[in-house]
Amino acid sequence: MRRDSIFYQLFQQSPSLLFELLTNRPTNAEAYRFDSVAVKEAKFEIDGVFLPPENESPGVVYFCEVQFQKDERLYERLFAESSLYFYRNRDRFSDWQAVIIYPSRSVEQSDIYPYRGWFNSNQVHRVYLNELGNIRQLSLWVALMVLTTVEEAQAAQEARYLLERAAVEQPETASHAIIDLVTTIMVYKFEQLSRVEVEQMLGITLKETRVYREIKEEGREQGRVVEARSLILRQLTRRLGELPPPVRQQVENLSLEQLENLAEALLDFTSLDDLQAWLSNNSGC
Repeated sequence: MRRDSIFYQLFQQSPSLLFELLTNRPTNAEAYRFDSVAVKEAKFEIDGVFLPPENESPGVVYFCEVQFQKDERLYERLFAESSLYFYRNRDRFSDWQAVIIYPSRSVEQSDIYPYRGWFNSNQVHRVYLNELGNIRQLSLWVALMVLTTVEEAQAAQEARYLLERAAVEQPETASHAIIDLVTTIMVYKFEQLSRVEVEQMLGITLKETRVYREIKEEGREQGRVVEARSLILRQLTRRLGELPPPVRQQVENLSLEQLENLAEALLDFTSLDDLQAWLSNNSGC
């Protein structure tokens, strides 16, 4: 499951969600905005940065890392990125804090001794989703985070419950966003199921969700590739005769852009050698 993108969407929809996970949330939590930044000098990229309001300077910047797989150098990287970004923006921020979100403690880096000072302070916060409690007792947005960790046997039931809560508790715009997030989580969690099966599981129609629109657009793109490939193969056969199987396979492996380029180039082909030379130079085969 591509959880990074799911959490990115969650934080974009509700930046203050991060602070629901903390004991001491800033008083201006609702005013924070969520961003993703790159620290170019060391080729670091920080996925989640929560920036204080620009009219409150200097403010506290929050770094967030969502970690669902064990990384034995996570803290080295995270603290290096955070420190460097804070250094580069020292005039803007008065302090920094870091939040690391895990599905469970088992995923955390094994050797944390070098960072015991930070872990014993109130500057670094570790959140374990499986320890937040009953998913139905959590706020709706935090519950969506926990849904990414729920076992498949329970996931469908909890997803339907969250959709029902969203319809009652949220305004229409937010409710649609939550439907998109729930269906995104479920489509990724149940990759073996068809769209119709996921619809039946959730008791909704996916046609108006962002996930379905993306899937539909991918289908259209694939349809264009199939149509272009068929047309070009017919043109090549008409101009050069029956193509040898290896050459035909190379043509079938071309992308839509490559097929469009071949459509122009084949007008100048006079022999199979011309096609093979073009494939050698343009297809990477």
